[in-house]
Amino acid sequence: MSYLAKLEQLGYGLPGVAKPLASYVPAVRVGNQVWTSGQLPIVEGQLKATGKVGAEVSAADAAEYARIAVLNALAAIDAEVGLDNVSRVLKVVGFVASAPDFVEQPAVINGASDFIGEVFGDAGIHARSAVGVAVLPKDSPVEIEVIVEVKE
Repeated sequence: MSYLAKLEQLGYGLPGVAKPLASYVPAVRVGNQVWTSGQLPIVEGQLKATGKVGAEVSAADAAEYARIAVLNALAAIDAEVGLDNVSRVLKVVGFVASAPDFVEQPAVINGASDFIGEVFGDAGIHARSAVGVAVLPKDSPVEIEVIVEVKE
């Protein structure tokens, strides 16, 4: 089954590629890899939520926002090379805007990792970083970057 078909089976369609907020592009291909810029949980041009995880935003909600951000990263990859040309997901980097005492960043970024596993199966097994930060662009609770390997 193609990855696009798998997304559809899971009840998702690829959104349009989110417009960059500054001077960068959504994704860049280098050899047989595609690196995405940081993606926010933007739906139909609007940030899904704002605030710090562990204060204004629950960890469970933030995990769902990480899933949305990954969907935006997949849209950027699809626009660059076609999602069905991905051979495997190499790395996910997740940033979590965290309240000072919040320490469950890995659980939040599981929202992204688990979704990648649902879509890509074994090809979605990846290395990962989950980083707590003071603030993200537009006061987003999460930001996700994805690096994939593509077929030559």
